Amino acid sequence: MRVKRGVASHKRHKKLLEKTKGYKYGRSRTVRRAKQAVMQAGLHAYRGRKLKKRTFRSLWIARLSGALAPYDFKYSLFIAALKKKNIGLDRKVLSNLAIEEPGVFKKIVEMARS
Repeated sequence: MRVKRGVASHKRHKKLLEKTKGYKYGRSRTVRRAKQAVMQAGLHAYRGRKLKKRTFRSLWIARLSGALAPYDFKYSLFIAALKKKNIGLDRKVLSNLAIEEPGVFKKIVEMARS
């Protein structure tokens, strides 16, 4: 007796086409094109997760640089001063403080400067 595999492949194709919902043209309807589109999307997503870390770090640095301008303090010197004083706040926390708690940020700048 032979094994008919139509049910399994139909299920697999249906699962694949659900992932491509919203894609344009044959990429959402044709199984071969959909498979390629899903593979490519996965690559972009993987790369994007790595890029996101870089992008956010540069955003925090830009924010800190802007927040330090009124205090006439350069970013690089500020970070070096924090390291020297053993103040273990990262760039994310510092940029959030600069936006949400300017008073606290000002005290940190004064601590770094002294």
